[in-house]
Amino acid sequence: MKPLMKSQQIILLYSNKESRENRRFAMNVKIIRSNRKTLAIQINPNLLVTVRAPMYAPQSDIERILREKEGWIQKHIEKIREQEAKKKEIQGESVESEYLTNEEIKKLADKALQHIPKRVSYYAKQIGVTYGKITIRNQKTRWGSCSSKGNLNFNCLLMLTPPEVIDYVVVHELCHRKEMNHSGAFWAEVEKVIPDYKEQVKWLKENGGKVIGRMKQ
Repeated sequence: MKPLMKSQQIILLYSNKESRENRRFAMNVKIIRSNRKTLAIQINPNLLVTVRAPMYAPQSDIERILREKEGWIQKHIEKIREQEAKKKEIQGESVESEYLTNEEIKKLADKALQHIPKRVSYYAKQIGVTYGKITIRNQKTRWGSCSSKGNLNFNCLLMLTPPEVIDYVVVHELCHRKEMNHSGAFWAEVEKVIPDYKEQVKWLKENGGKVIGRMKQ
């Protein structure tokens, strides 16, 4: 029996079972075959559905599983679209940045006070460190800071950045509880928790100024 093509790209149509209109959607699928024993489905940022399948898995079986998982796939595709829309809004591609009002800043601070302490608690356990008081501020120069006593400060404007950026800033400050510097040892601690931290650093370098710029001078 000859193996099927190791890599192929197809378009499948699937119906939205939850829609009263029974609308159909196109699913862009890339199938990659290898010597693996199980089938895995991955949704990529460009909305391409990647299926990693055993070399001899029948095409009909793959398409059947895709249709069985169509609800899960559609949910993740919509989530990616929402995240991209949020990023574009932050970057000024959908909405031009305007100065934040005092009321908007207060709302951001309230949201940060609800969200960030939970992330601090979560990551502190992973890193194995303790911390002191958590303060939320509206700052123009820093995203966060950590004092020698372990008190943590975070910028309320973090709530205008993607969730993974918020997590990176939280981990960055908590790692200062082990290394109060930016040495190689410090960045090694950060990388243990967030392997792709450089992507978040890049995002802040490219977009952080636009977010901070929404604060009145």
